[in-house]
Amino acid sequence: MTKMVEVMVGIIGRAHGIRGEVAVEPRTDEPERRFAPGQTLRVEDSSATFTVRSSRDHSGRLLVVFEELADRTAAEKVRGTRLVVDVDADERPEEPEEFYDRQLVGLRALTEEGVLIGTITTVLHLPLQDMLEIGTPTGAKLVPFVEALVPVVDLAAGTVTVHDLEGLLTDEDDEDDDDEADGDEDGPETSADVNPSGDA
Repeated sequence: MTKMVEVMVGIIGRAHGIRGEVAVEPRTDEPERRFAPGQTLRVEDSSATFTVRSSRDHSGRLLVVFEELADRTAAEKVRGTRLVVDVDADERPEEPEEFYDRQLVGLRALTEEGVLIGTITTVLHLPLQDMLEIGTPTGAKLVPFVEALVPVVDLAAGTVTVHDLEGLLTDEDDEDDDDEADGDEDGPETSADVNPSGDA
């Protein structure tokens, strides 16, 4: 028997116009498939469904008309609704270097030296490129999901390898804190220790 898993494909946003059209924040790398006319999407934690009448791109935003939303009033009432579908757990994209969001979320992110960075919490599909949001002890970090920065995705091991370019995973504030801590260890600062250029 085929094992099915529930995956989120989008979140309904603001109403657009007066005829029930809504903006949708995609949570899938296949919005053209999931929001094609005739597709039925389920409301998370509910048996309620929405059927896509039409969808289109508008200035980088996905706009969708659902059969169930007749006007702006109806559209405004469902803002924030999370839309899900049931998919085959073993389904994979056609291209071997492509991955579904559900396969990436939860993977451990490691440096090329094998040091744990954190865990992938979300995949963001932005107009220019996809981004991995990695939860770390110091907060969420965004990493462009491109081969130059994420050269290895090992689903069997449950890991991705991240090429840590300077500043990619470390905030300037974190670096400043480290510098201050180092300065404290060296003792009080004197006038001779001050860099007149102001550079760190």
